[in-house]
Amino acid sequence: MNRYRIRHVEVSDAEALNEMFSAPSVFGNMLGLPYPALSKRREWLLNDAPGRTLLAAVDEADRAVGWAALLSSGRARLQRAAELGLGVDARLHGQGIGSLLLASALDLADNWLGLRRIELTVFADNVRAQDLYRKFGFAEEARLRAYALRDGAYHDVLAMARLREGGWQ
Repeated sequence: MNRYRIRHVEVSDAEALNEMFSAPSVFGNMLGLPYPALSKRREWLLNDAPGRTLLAAVDEADRAVGWAALLSSGRARLQRAAELGLGVDARLHGQGIGSLLLASALDLADNWLGLRRIELTVFADNVRAQDLYRKFGFAEEARLRAYALRDGAYHDVLAMARLREGGWQ
């Protein structure tokens, strides 16, 4: 039996998620700023905007140890596309939590939300994450040079996407 399960994110997850996002090895690979405020995390979780689906991976004690987000733009001509965000507690990397979250998010996207295109950006030096995304059918579409500031230097990110129903044509 898997030690982790997936459920919808709850406001009560704010503290655990905020702690996770505060770890340098996690926020260093995200596009947000370090040291997020717990009040802002709660606010973000309370914002139940249309086109926004948030999942949590939780341990046996129901503590959030990872999250996945599918974010649709709300624009009429882009209604079958969403951006994916994914994060796992750095202390638990390599335990299959990212795969569990990604599989669950893609199941929702494909079978419940009717999404055709899932896109994301990932730092070009985050090979571990790129390998995970490729395992689930994502392909690199572009390299965005000097895209994001991290630790005082600009870094490239890769734009990756997964197309459903026939893939790349």
